[in-house]
Amino acid sequence: MASTNPMCYNKTMNLSEELIWRGFHAETSIKDPAELDNRASKKFYWGCDPSADSLTIGNLAAGMMCACFVRHGYQPYLLAGGATGQIGDPKENGERDLKSLEEVEHNKSCIAKQMKNIVKTDNLTMVDNYDWFKNINYLEFLREVGKVFSMTQLLDRQFVQNRIGEGGSGISYAEFSYTLIQGYDFLHLYREYGVDLQLCGADQFGNCSSGIHLIKRLEGATADAWSTPLIIDPVTGRKFGKSEGNAIWLDSKKTSIFDFYQFWINQADESVEYLMKIYTLLEKDEVEKIMQEQSEDPGQRAAQKALARGVTEVVHGKDNAEAVIALSERLFTEDLSSLSGEEIIEFGKYLSQGQMGNKLFDLLVETNLCSSKGEARKLTAAGAITVNGTKVTEDSVINQIALLKRGKNKFAVVM
Repeated sequence: MASTNPMCYNKTMNLSEELIWRGFHAETSIKDPAELDNRASKKFYWGCDPSADSLTIGNLAAGMMCACFVRHGYQPYLLAGGATGQIGDPKENGERDLKSLEEVEHNKSCIAKQMKNIVKTDNLTMVDNYDWFKNINYLEFLREVGKVFSMTQLLDRQFVQNRIGEGGSGISYAEFSYTLIQGYDFLHLYREYGVDLQLCGADQFGNCSSGIHLIKRLEGATADAWSTPLIIDPVTGRKFGKSEGNAIWLDSKKTSIFDFYQFWINQADESVEYLMKIYTLLEKDEVEKIMQEQSEDPGQRAAQKALARGVTEVVHGKDNAEAVIALSERLFTEDLSSLSGEEIIEFGKYLSQGQMGNKLFDLLVETNLCSSKGEARKLTAAGAITVNGTKVTEDSVINQIALLKRGKNKFAVVM
């Protein structure tokens, strides 16, 4: 396993080669990727709006791209969108719900910690666009920023066309203005820190272009954007990271470490090499060796195990990765009825948790083993639910430390 310490990373490829090999290459303003290897300025920024109190594995893909730049000597500026988060990045199919200022502040604090953990460097500058927007004068913004954008240019954006075209849901002025605000972020960071490169997911490239346009018009300078593709599940064709409508979160309180690990280890053979390149620090020769093992003995699932371990180490650390691997072995091989209360409590560090004194059906929903009480009732009647290794057939209050199990591989604890 490659080291998670960027200072110890064995650079077998230069930056442009690694970006392309890992799949971190979509739309960009840079004509030749090799320009990144000897760029005069090695500063970039990556931004994320605090629309939730945790990043998802979709965000993680862009974060892993940022970490790749850092390993090759770039200095990161990570932007938590305290200002843009109050409006919300426009969606393709409808207006976002506005968050309260208290929600934005809480979410911003949570995701800033996760962003730092993903990039893994001490040479990091955290910024918040609320700091420069809170006192900005509206008329000055219109004179400086609004005057250099053509309405035709803005209306041609695909998401705007989708929203205002036939059958579209319409778009508010606030969301329509989002691209100008994000463009101004890039301008501000260029002026303040000399940042001339923005990294983003492919769906954000249009907003990044607004910043490039502003820097060229107002500063007479060149800036660039580099985007990574949105991660699409090769098997289902759906946007990656969604499971039954639920995101896979980096926060262990929202997606337990066990569920996080299981998500990766259950990836299909067709997906696993693609995902290893994106979500782990495994190098090219290591991935090739693992895939060779996979082809020789698919039943051992060497690639899935390497993927699950690697990405869990990145997000939750090596100790937690090793612990959840050991826990998985126990849960799938031991007699669950023989476990002690102390052992179950220890499992609670890595599994979803429910509270003693509640009814079983409520606990199944609380711990995300079931999506509703109706589903809990149906699965219990079908014999798919066990409590401490014993099948249950009806709803009842759980007044003891217990290990809940749904089907073959979903677990939670009652504590």
